[in-house]
Amino acid sequence: MKSKKDDDCYSTVKIKNEKPSPESRAEEEASALCHCSLMLLCFLIFSALIAARIVITMQINVMMIKQQETISNVTTENERLIEERKMMENQNKELNRTLGLILKFENIPAKDLCPNKECKPCQKDWILFQEKCYLFYDSHPWLTWTESRTFCRDKYADLVVIDDLKEQEFVSNHTKYYYDIHHGYWMGLQHVSNTWTWVDGHADTLG
Repeated sequence: MKSKKDDDCYSTVKIKNEKPSPESRAEEEASALCHCSLMLLCFLIFSALIAARIVITMQINVMMIKQQETISNVTTENERLIEERKMMENQNKELNRTLGLILKFENIPAKDLCPNKECKPCQKDWILFQEKCYLFYDSHPWLTWTESRTFCRDKYADLVVIDDLKEQEFVSNHTKYYYDIHHGYWMGLQHVSNTWTWVDGHADTLG
C-alpha cells in the first residue's frame, strides 16, 4: 500500500512537470509582442520629439543670428547717419559764419571771397581769428597812417581795432619788430580831442 506521503510527493512532481497549454503560450507571446510594440512606439515618439526640438532650436538660433546681424547693420547705419549729421551741422555752422563775415562788408566782389565758386570767410592771404579777418601787410614804400587806412578801405576793411587782450596777443604774434620809425604796422587808433579813440568810434580801454 502507498502511504499518503507518497501520494503527496507524486502529486507535486506531476504538477511541476505539467507543460503550458498552447492557448497560454499564445497569450504570453501576444502580450510580449504588444509590450515590445508599445516600447517601440514610445521610442519613436520620444525620438520624434527630440528631433523636433533640435530643428526648432536650430531655427531659433538662425533667427537670432539674423536678428543680431540686422541689429548690427542698423546700429552701423545709425552711427554713419549720426556722423553725417554732425558733418552737415559743422558745414552749416561754417557756412553761416562765412556768410556773417561776408555780410559785414559792403560792395565786396564775390571773386575775392569765393574763388572758384568756393566761399571762404577771409580773402586770400588773410588770417581768421575770433570771427575777424586780418592782413599783416609789409608795404613798400612806407605808408603813413592815413595812406594805410585808405589801403585797407580799398580792400573793404579798416585798420585793426583791438578789443581784448587775446586779440592784442594774436596781433603781436603775427607782427615783426622793427628798429626804426620807417617800418612797422599801423593800428586803427587815433588821437581825437585829446583822447585815443579807435576808428570804430569807441575809446581805447587797453591802455
